[in-house]
Amino acid sequence: MARRWAGGLQPEGEAPPWLAGWQPWAQALGWPAAGELHLERANAFAVARDCRSGSGQPLRFVPAPTLAEPDLGYETIIFDRGQVPTRTMGRGGRHDFANALAWLSFPRLKARLNALHVEALPTGNGSGQRGRLRDRATLFDESGALVLTEDAALAELLRQFNWSELFLDRRDDWRDRIRVAITGHALIEKLCDPYKSICAQALILHASPSTAPDAIDALASRVLCPAALQALTPLPLMGIPGWSPANHDPAFYNDPQVFRTGRQR
Repeated sequence: MARRWAGGLQPEGEAPPWLAGWQPWAQALGWPAAGELHLERANAFAVARDCRSGSGQPLRFVPAPTLAEPDLGYETIIFDRGQVPTRTMGRGGRHDFANALAWLSFPRLKARLNALHVEALPTGNGSGQRGRLRDRATLFDESGALVLTEDAALAELLRQFNWSELFLDRRDDWRDRIRVAITGHALIEKLCDPYKSICAQALILHASPSTAPDAIDALASRVLCPAALQALTPLPLMGIPGWSPANHDPAFYNDPQVFRTGRQR
C-alpha cells in the first residue's frame, strides 16, 4: 500500500521528506488534511514543548481577531506577551496553521527569530520602516531551510550553485552525507502541492545529517544571528534527490529559471 501526498506516492505510514521534524505535530493536528487548527490542542502541545517567545514568555496561540492593540505589531505581541495571533479559518488560516507547526517543531529557533525581529525594530512599538535585518529574518522565517553536512565540499557546491555536481554527480551522498530540514512555514504550506520552482533560503550547518530534530533546533538557534541571515543561500527544493520523482531524469536540471548558475544580488 502507498499513501498519496502531493508530489508523489509515499509508502504507507511514511511522510514526505520535507515533513521530517514536523511529523509528530503534523500528524497530531491533522496536517495537511485538517481544514482548521484546533487551538486548544495546539496550546497543549506548546506547553508540552515548553514553547516560549523571544523574551521567554510562555507561548500560546490566540485567535487573531480578538487581539486588542493590533498596532503593537505582530512580532512585538509575541515577544512581550507570548501570544501568537492565529487565524484558524478563511484566508490566511492555512498559513497560520503551518506557523503553529513551525513553533512546535522548532521552538528554540522560532524564539530566536522572534527576538531578532524585535531587535531589528527601529522603535519599541513595532512601527517604522523595515530594515535589512527584518527583511532577512522574515525571509528565513517564511522560507528557511537548514542544510546539515560535515562535508565541506558539498556545502561549497551549494554556495556556488553547482547544481549538476551537487544533485547529479554526488547524488548518492544525499543518502547519508547531507540532509535538508525545512523550517519555513510558508514552505511547508507550499509543499502541500509542490511545484518545480519552490526555493528555500538555506542556512548551512556543520552537523551530522543524522542529528535528531530537537538537537537541530538547539544548534540552529545558537547559530542564527544577523551575519548568518546575510549568508543564506538559495536552494531549489525539488532538485533534492528523492524529493521529486521527475528529478531522476538529468534533463530535469536543464532549467535556468530554477537552477540558476550565478548568485543574484
